Amino acid sequence: MLRESGVLCRIVHSRFFIGFCRCGVAGWCLEVLFTSAESWMRGDLRLMGRTSLWMFPIYGMGVLLPGITSFADRWLTGLCLFPQAGEQHISASARLVRHGLMDMVLIFTAEYLTGVFLNAFGVCPWDYSMWPDHIGGVIRLAFAPLWFCTGLLFERILAPS
Repeated sequence: MLRESGVLCRIVHSRFFIGFCRCGVAGWCLEVLFTSAESWMRGDLRLMGRTSLWMFPIYGMGVLLPGITSFADRWLTGLCLFPQAGEQHISASARLVRHGLMDMVLIFTAEYLTGVFLNAFGVCPWDYSMWPDHIGGVIRLAFAPLWFCTGLLFERILAPS
């Protein structure tokens, strides 16, 4: 029994680590693509994209999204006042929207918290304070659609095959 739990623990840790790396690399790639598009919009046809090593663990935290949204689905299923809110009662597209919205809020929260933390040490790689839709200089509300889609992408790349 103890041996089996050790094997199970290693499998769980291995899946978490692999998922963490998938989200970290996917986030890096998205950020390079996004900053390359910004370069193009400025007229720089070199399409220089950039990111920071700090971003890998921040994007890697995306491994937590499917667990949190699944928990929310189970919690909503148990609400007696909203019997049609459970996962088995909603369409796939409604579930997609619900998960995208939850992912977006969770990513905004993580971006804010990590931005404030990194700013405290003077190493935050982003600064949105020049934009009118910034909050604390560390999040931009205009990124809501991007975080919605990024969260769904992370859920997709973490889904069991």
